[in-house]
Amino acid sequence: MLYNAFRPLADQFILFNLFRYITFRAGAACLTALIVSFLLGPSVIRWLKSVQGHGQPIRLDGPERHLVEKKGTPTMGGLLILGSLTISTLLWVDLRSGYVWAVLFVTLGYGALGFWDDYLKVTKRNTRGVPGRVKLLVQAVIGLVAAIWITALARGPLGTALIFPVFKEAALQLGFLFPIFGMLVMMGASNAVNLTDGLDGLAIVPTMITASVFILIAYLVGNRIFADYLQLNPVVGAGELAVFCAALVGAGMGFLWFNAPPAAVFMGDIGSLALGGALGAVAIVTKHEIVLMIVGGLFVVETLSVIIQVFWFKRTGRRVFLMAPLHHHFEKKGWAEPTIVIRFWIISMILALVGLATLKIR
Repeated sequence: MLYNAFRPLADQFILFNLFRYITFRAGAACLTALIVSFLLGPSVIRWLKSVQGHGQPIRLDGPERHLVEKKGTPTMGGLLILGSLTISTLLWVDLRSGYVWAVLFVTLGYGALGFWDDYLKVTKRNTRGVPGRVKLLVQAVIGLVAAIWITALARGPLGTALIFPVFKEAALQLGFLFPIFGMLVMMGASNAVNLTDGLDGLAIVPTMITASVFILIAYLVGNRIFADYLQLNPVVGAGELAVFCAALVGAGMGFLWFNAPPAAVFMGDIGSLALGGALGAVAIVTKHEIVLMIVGGLFVVETLSVIIQVFWFKRTGRRVFLMAPLHHHFEKKGWAEPTIVIRFWIISMILALVGLATLKIR
C-alpha cells in the first residue's frame, strides 16, 4: 500500500526513493509487524481468556505435567500472528504482486481452517476439532487452487519444474502434475508445523528461522543479477516475498514475547496451519521446495516420528517412542521443557545454515 502510494513520488521527493528497495521495505515490514503485535497482544490475550474460559483443552494421554502447568492457558494466539502479518504485508508490499496474493490466500485460508478447528476444540471441550479427513480435504482444495495460481503466474517450463539444489542444471519437469506436487508441499509443511507446536516457543522460533532463510532466498531469486551470479533460477517478482517473510519474522517475534515460557497464550491450529502453509507456498514460488525440507528439517523429523510411531504400533502393537511427536518423547524421558525447546532451536539453526550453504555450492 505504502509502496504503491509513494513509489511514483520518488522523483519529486528523494526520501520516497527508499520505497524502491525491497531491503528497506522488508526491514520496515518486520518492525511494523513486531510493533503491531506488541500493541494488540495484551488486548487479544484478554479477549481470548474472556471468551474461552478454561482455555485450551489438554490431552489426557499427554505428559502429566501439562494437565497442571498448561491448564487454563488460552489458545488461538495465531490470530495475533496473522493479524500483524497481514497488516504489515499489505502496508509494505507491492500490491500488484500476484505471488504475494497467492501466498496470502494460502496463509489466510489455512488460518481459517485452523480457526474452525480451534473453535470446535474450545467450545466442545475436547482435543478432536475438525475431523481429520475433512481437514485434509480443505487443505487439499486450498493448496491445489494456490498451486495452479502460482504455476500460472510463473509461466514457462520453470513454473512446472522441481529444481534440485547443489546441482547446477538438475531439474525434474513435472508438467501438469506440478500443481499436485505443490499442493502436497503446502499440506505437508502446514501439518508438520502443526505437529511441532506442542511446547512453549517450540514451533514459532524454527518458523522464524525458516522464514529468515527465505527472506534471502526470495530476494536473490527475484534479482536476476544475484540469481545469475549464484547460478540460481530467477523468478521474476519473487523478491516481494522477502517483504512477506520479513513481516512473518516480525509477527513471530511479537507472538514469542507472549508465548515465552510460561506461555500467556498458545498459537493454536489457526497459527500453526497457516504458518506452515505460508512457508510451503513461498518455497514453491521461489523453486526451493527441497531446501525447505532441509531448513525446516526439524518439522520433518517431528512428522516422521508420528508416522513411524503409528505405523510400527499398528504392525507390532509396540511403540518406537515413549510418545509422539518427538518432543513429547523427550518429555517422557524427563527432559525439562526449556531444555527440549532450546536444543530444538539450535538444531533448527544448524539446518538453516546447511540450507543456506546450498545457495553457494554448485
